[in-house]
Amino acid sequence: MNKFRFTLKLLVIAAFVLAFTSMAQAQATRTWVSGVGDDVNPCSRTAPCKTFAGAISKTAAGGEIDCLDPGGFGAVTITKNLTIDGTHGSGFGSILASATNGVNVNDSATGSPGTIIVKLRSLSINGAGTTPGTNGVNFVSGNKVDIEDCKIFGFLNGGANLGNGINMNLTLSGKTLIVKDTDIFNNVRGIRATTTSGFESIVLENVRINNNTGDGVVLLANAFMTARGCNIAFNANGVNVQGSGAANSAGANLIDCIIASNTGTGLAAANNSSRIGGSAFIGNATGISQAAANTVKTFGDNDIADTVVGGTLQLIPPQ
Repeated sequence: MNKFRFTLKLLVIAAFVLAFTSMAQAQATRTWVSGVGDDVNPCSRTAPCKTFAGAISKTAAGGEIDCLDPGGFGAVTITKNLTIDGTHGSGFGSILASATNGVNVNDSATGSPGTIIVKLRSLSINGAGTTPGTNGVNFVSGNKVDIEDCKIFGFLNGGANLGNGINMNLTLSGKTLIVKDTDIFNNVRGIRATTTSGFESIVLENVRINNNTGDGVVLLANAFMTARGCNIAFNANGVNVQGSGAANSAGANLIDCIIASNTGTGLAAANNSSRIGGSAFIGNATGISQAAANTVKTFGDNDIADTVVGGTLQLIPPQ
């Protein structure tokens, strides 16, 4: 009897260890999705998942989801440190987001809100559908979102504050959005940014924001953007600085940018300070409008073919 009990205990311990090991291995640092995958799979390279939503639960915090082949992998909500890479080796990962957000970044319900870092690379995020998508990337809680080599388009939902290629709508201060080598087009707005607390920073490099029915970029309360080498054209307003806040907590720096053929104003600076350098304002209904003289500061090396209203631009002298 004692031998039997001892054997039984060993079996129970072994089962517990196996269960614990299985749980520990349930999340991998790198997971995979495929157009012919299945979300019941472990999301390994040889047994990929079907959707990003299916893969995210099997990907460890700080891990990466990669695409094995071209396909539509569905909308996803991200609540932890994560990279999603559409890859170019075998194809280009796609998200079709009818009547919803393409990528929702929101760690507000976690034990440490406002801390996650999310990277999105080589993705096509498309709001097409019978009911247009709400926002391409909806950044509502986290520390930083880094978007590179993506196409974000078709988000034409007409609801209040919806229809943005990228919507940065935060309640915490000191958060960052970085966008590089990306096309944002055919939305209601290209980028909308605001926060109810402190200050948020947007950095754009080699980004094309074109053919949106509203503003290319609208900066609301406490949102400050620095754009370099960007093309912002064929929108209503190119860059619309509406936000108030402490000095220099809302505004835009436009360096080596082309602001062209917007049906409204290229740079509408209603609040705080914006700076322009090496940029061209061509073919806009109004090139630059400012709330008062000196709201927009210039390095003196811009090509401004359009009308400037609201007073003289303040020249920043060379140091």
